[in-house]
Parts: sequence; structure tokens; C-alpha cells
Amino acid sequence: MLKELVVNCAPHETRVALLEDGSIVEVFNERRDDTSISGNIYKGRVQRVLPGMQAAFVDIGFDQAAFLYVDDVLDSASLKLCRQLEQDTDAEERDDGLVVDEIDEESDSWKAPAPECAIQGLLVEGQEILVQVAKSSIGSKGPRVTTHISLAGRYMVLMPTVDHIGISKRITDETERTRLREMLKGLRKNNFGYIFRTQAKDIDEATLSKEIEFLNNTWHDIQERSRTISATALVYKDLNATFRAVRDLLANEADKLIIDSKSEYERVQNFLKKLMPDLNLSVELYQGKESIFDAYNIEGDITRALKKKVWLKSGGYIVIEQTEALVAIDV
Repeated sequence: MLKELVVNCAPHETRVALLEDGSIVEVFNERRDDTSISGNIYKGRVQRVLPGMQAAFVDIGFDQAAFLYVDDVLDSASLKLCRQLEQDTDAEERDDGLVVDEIDEESDSWKAPAPECAIQGLLVEGQEILVQVAKSSIGSKGPRVTTHISLAGRYMVLMPTVDHIGISKRITDETERTRLREMLKGLRKNNFGYIFRTQAKDIDEATLSKEIEFLNNTWHDIQERSRTISATALVYKDLNATFRAVRDLLANEADKLIIDSKSEYERVQNFLKKLMPDLNLSVELYQGKESIFDAYNIEGDITRALKKKVWLKSGGYIVIEQTEALVAIDV
């Protein structure tokens, strides 16, 4: 099966399509004038603390204040302790043998927080904090941010505020999972958290060491910049759509990259030489007269896919409409 990444760089937007034997599998769209800020890191200032909601509004330099929930302020150890304090029954008495380390950290329940866990005990108005955008703003809702920074590399995700080692569920071989954990233990020189991505399968120690060094240096640079600037300001800008696709899809989910911008083509080449010198993949500059998305029959497929009314093979149809609160599907 031939897998290709097709990149269209227009004046106002960048579009990336992943094709399998000529058929669209995924499409990514990033507008120049309204680029997603998801993944960006800002030095913000706490605007308001809301004890009743256990959240705070943080000014990161936009018209809309960002929303910061208490779970996104607590460190992992404190969060586990608070979850434990909120249990109606002591974990040791449960029939399933649950212990503190096994408490679900993603539970939405947050009732009567202990004083050391409450938002008003963690933040004060006017406080400057480093936050990362977890979700961009939608309509009248501002972006959601977190103090738990994560930096994605090709093989790993660095989480400098969380002491945790994780491995992608897609790596199912237990021998490989054990090998990765043991290899990381020998290279890990701090309490930073690391998550192995799917691409890390069969990675060698030298490559892993370079990845860790690169991510740690990136975090060091972010901290240094944060110390030298005042809130509110952008500290770190995440990769754009083209480079995220190259980092995450090329080689593992795509065999070939075709791009229609000479400047972006050259930047991708430099990006690959700097961060992925071991990859030997086909990167082509498209020079045809018609649009690259027309040449690969992508434009028409996107137009059909984005229509509200979707016809089914049975003769029926569904209507998909997005509102501020939800996406409604009428059959």
C-alpha cells in the first residue's frame, strides 16, 4: 500500500493530506491568520481565581482569558493525594485491591477539595505562571491551558512537571516494553516524565539518548526564556501543520512527501537533516501547473466530505451540524 503526504501551502493556509493508494485517510488544515495556538507555551498572569468552579482565568495575551482547571495546576503526586482524600472508602479496604498509585487520575469528580488541593490555595490573582495551551478557543470560549507542559519529539514526549514513564499502547510486545523501560532508566538523569511514542519501537540507545538530550535542551531553553520576559508573552511556539505531519507521520504512516512550496520544501529538508538524519525518505517538490490538491483528486473529495448532508449506500442520509456546545448528527 502506497502512503503519501501531500502538502498544499497557500497564501492564507496550509493543508496536509495523508493518502493511501490515492484515497484520503486524514486531512489537516492550518490557517495563517488564525493559526491554532494549541501546544504553544505562554507566560501568563492569573486574572481571576474562582473557588466555586475550582478554576482560574489566566491572561496569556489574547482578548479571551484562558481557562485553567485545578487538576491542571496540581502536580501528579498532589493530584493522587487529593484523589485519595476524596474517596468515600479507603483504597486499602476495596475489594479490587486498589492502591493510591492506581487511582484514576482522569476522573471528572471533584467534590469538596481539601485545603491543600483547592485552587485558592495554589494560585493568587496577579501571579505569573507558565502554561501550555491544551485546547484552542472555540467561539466565545477561551482556550484551555495547563501547567503540565509536554514537549513531543519523534520518539518520546517529555513531561518535565510529572514524574512518570509511559509507553504507547500500540507497542504491545511485553519484551519490547520492558527493554524500553530499562533503557530509559539508564539514561534518565532527572525526575522528568517520558512517554514512548509508537515510533520508539525497536529504537536503539544512541538514538534515544539524542532524543532525550534534544527534549531536555528544549525545556531548558523554555525555562531560560521564561525567566527573562514578563507576562503576558509567547515563550514557545509549537510546530506548524507541515512539520507536525513530518514528525508524526513520515516514515511510519507515509512513504513519500510531496509539497508545492519551494521555501517550505527547503525548510522540511533542513528539518529532516537536523532532527531525523537517519531517515532516507522521498521528499519531492511539486511543480505542476494545476493545484497539487486538484492533481491528486483531493479537492473534490474534501468538498464532498464537508457537506452537511452525507448520503449513505442504503439510500438514506445523515445531516451533521456543529454548534458551540456539540456536534449534532441527524439520521
